[in-house]
Amino acid sequence: MFEKVNPSHPDKVADRIAGAIVDYAYTQDDNPKIAVEVLVGHNYCHVIAETSIHISSDVVTNIAKRITKESIYVDYLEVAQDKHLAFNQEGKIRCGDNGIFKGVPITKEQAFLSGFVRGVYEQFPSDGKYIINDHKLIMCQSKASKDMLKTFSISSEDIINPLGDWTGGVSVDTGATNRKLGSDMGDAVTGGGLHGKDLSKADVSVNIYAHLKAQETGNVIKLCCAIGDEEIDGKPYEEIVDIAKSYIKLIGGFEKLAEWGLI
Repeated sequence: MFEKVNPSHPDKVADRIAGAIVDYAYTQDDNPKIAVEVLVGHNYCHVIAETSIHISSDVVTNIAKRITKESIYVDYLEVAQDKHLAFNQEGKIRCGDNGIFKGVPITKEQAFLSGFVRGVYEQFPSDGKYIINDHKLIMCQSKASKDMLKTFSISSEDIINPLGDWTGGVSVDTGATNRKLGSDMGDAVTGGGLHGKDLSKADVSVNIYAHLKAQETGNVIKLCCAIGDEEIDGKPYEEIVDIAKSYIKLIGGFEKLAEWGLI
């Protein structure tokens, strides 16, 4: 059983806004410290950023309007990073979080649904949520009637828009950062959130590292760390960060990570 949502789902819109703000932070500093929370819905977007660099409200507003494609009101609060957390990173890259982490090989079922959803989204880029259970598909796709979806291999046992056609998106629903981690990480979900944070945060770097190692080895990878740790899994924390940074660069940035997650 697995649930996948697409990038236009309100929760993913919130993740994407947070990711785009982190992308911007990295254009201003090679090693920013930032954590962003976004709540969006009903033509409002509330953003809080704990950041080591200043980001103007105009930048945040333009990002939110670009991603939502709506004329929304954006409320932005910026605060400085806690001095104790900032001190932890002085002079050397150390683990920025306490946490437990798990990397799990992607299953055939998860790979199938993820690929199917991407195919649907290419033709119908609107709010959608999908569940697969014992080869049965439950699909809710806004602005896409059953006739529009005849191009896809849908069996008579599958369920599509059980309440009929509907209008999704942030104008009629709400989204929040890191609320769809099951969609992004599958069976690997443990504690921390994947989105809206810089690479010093273990929630980002260690999650990515564990995921990549699980795919490479075919084994479940379990890791834990404490804030200030300089080594995880027998590697310097800086090396863990570099591995995650290479992955982020490969896929096109934090906003791209937020679109589909790790699966």
